Amino acid sequence: MTHRDATPSRLTDLTSEQVADAVRGRTVVWPIGAIEQHGPHLPLSVDLILAEAFATEIARELDAFTLPAQAIGARSLPQSGGGLFFPGTVYVGGDTLVRFLRDTLSALTVLPMARLVVVNGHYENEPFLFEALDQVRERGLLDGMEVFAFSWWSLVRDTWTDAETPRFPGWHAEHAGITETSLMLHLRPDLVTDERPDHDSPPRAGVYLHPVDVGQTTHRGVLSSTSGSSSGLGEKLLRHVVDEATAIVRDGTGLLLDRTRPARGVSGRPRDREDL
Repeated sequence: MTHRDATPSRLTDLTSEQVADAVRGRTVVWPIGAIEQHGPHLPLSVDLILAEAFATEIARELDAFTLPAQAIGARSLPQSGGGLFFPGTVYVGGDTLVRFLRDTLSALTVLPMARLVVVNGHYENEPFLFEALDQVRERGLLDGMEVFAFSWWSLVRDTWTDAETPRFPGWHAEHAGITETSLMLHLRPDLVTDERPDHDSPPRAGVYLHPVDVGQTTHRGVLSSTSGSSSGLGEKLLRHVVDEATAIVRDGTGLLLDRTRPARGVSGRPRDREDL
């Protein structure tokens, strides 16, 4: 049986007496998402579903354990998620999110895992996740283990978007657009409506506006275009991200970490934490 055929083990299925020995020298994958509006055609759970899907496939490839997904994230912003002008978004403030993630990560570091992989599915979560990780690092709690934390779109190569989405607006504006719609068509087509709204003027990145005209920044909560979305494109994107993620974790490709650790075999099975 290959890793791709196997069902990843859930950490929460273990007993307290089993967990330490089970995860010793192993990898744990934690998906982080959000509940956020995604236009008239996608459910509020997009960021959660996608984070879980990527985490599950990455764990399958790495023979890793998975954690339950974190469902509540940072507030939606007008230039990257449509903002709080549309009903359904559930969020906590950034300071609260940092504290929650910091405390959760601190608790996880007690386990003798070799590696923690955090997969983010909500654009606005990223700075708070990285801040929480750095606070945990400053306490010395990450010593002796590897941590890989990323938003799934950060692993999509420019060559992929150039080939598959010629009018790509930038990831900040890909909210409820062609990539998320395609991934949902592949993963949960039952939750996707028949509407395919487009927005011809995606907002610019890195600009905070007040007051903001939500009718100009979005079209019913969509920041870019859904035209051309398909299940096939979603399947290709899912595979691309999983392949990139597993390559980074196994090989440290393109990362400074690659110079500081022993090479690993292609299986991705880590050494014991003491050997890292």
